[in-house]
Formats: sequence, structure tokens, C-alpha cells
Amino acid sequence: MIADVITRLKSRAPVFGGRIEGAMELADLMQRKALPQVTPAAHVVPLGMQGGSPNSANMFFTQEFDEAVGVLITLRTYSQTGAKSADLLETAKQEVLSALCGWGPDTAVGVFRLLRGQLVSMETGTVVYQIDVALMDQMRISP
Repeated sequence: MIADVITRLKSRAPVFGGRIEGAMELADLMQRKALPQVTPAAHVVPLGMQGGSPNSANMFFTQEFDEAVGVLITLRTYSQTGAKSADLLETAKQEVLSALCGWGPDTAVGVFRLLRGQLVSMETGTVVYQIDVALMDQMRISP
């Protein structure tokens, strides 16, 4: 699903200029204590799953669940005025929401919805803002 979200954002969120990667690339940056060289940039990370009530009628086990992903937006602010940085962050947030909310991969039962957005970090001239979305899906297992 992460790959689907990255593909969707690359096609629907031009503010990032294609600078959208996954959790492994973010982990590499963090290990090197580095930031994306060009911003705004985004990293899509898995946030986990939450199961709903199971049902085992009709010889099938079914259970709905929510699967959440986070989109971390990184924006360097030191090379821009405060107003321009705020506008760029707002544009990035709106493009992420427009690309993901109400959409779901073809293999999913439901669509993404917004869980929350929050400022994660504001250090060394860089803002990191995280948008969390969740997708309702369903597993169906036959014995």
C-alpha cells in the first residue's frame, strides 16, 4: 500500500517535484542525521493497523480493519521568508489531502480519510509536518 500512496502523491502533489519516498529512505536520512537536500519533500511511512469486530459466519472469517500511513512533509525555511514558507507548507498539506482523502488503491474495500495533522519538528531552519490518514479494508479468509 505504501508504494500505491507514493505513486498517487507523485502524480497528484506537484509541490514536491517527485521528491516522495518511503520509510527506508527516511531511516537512512535519520541514521546520517541528514535532511532532504531539496524541499519540500515527503516520506510515506506505515503507522500500523487496528482491527475491527470479526465475523466467522458462512464458513468465512471476515474482519474489517483500518490501516494507517503517515506523510511527513519536510520544508526548509531558512532560505525563504516566513510568509512564503507558510504558504508552501499549506500548499503541500492541501495537495496531500486532495490526493489521498476519498481515494483508495484498487485492491482496498474503502478509501483514505484524514486522522490528524500535526507539527512534528521545528529545528535548524526546517519544519516537519505529519499528516496521518487511514484506509478501511477487509480481510476474508476461507478455511
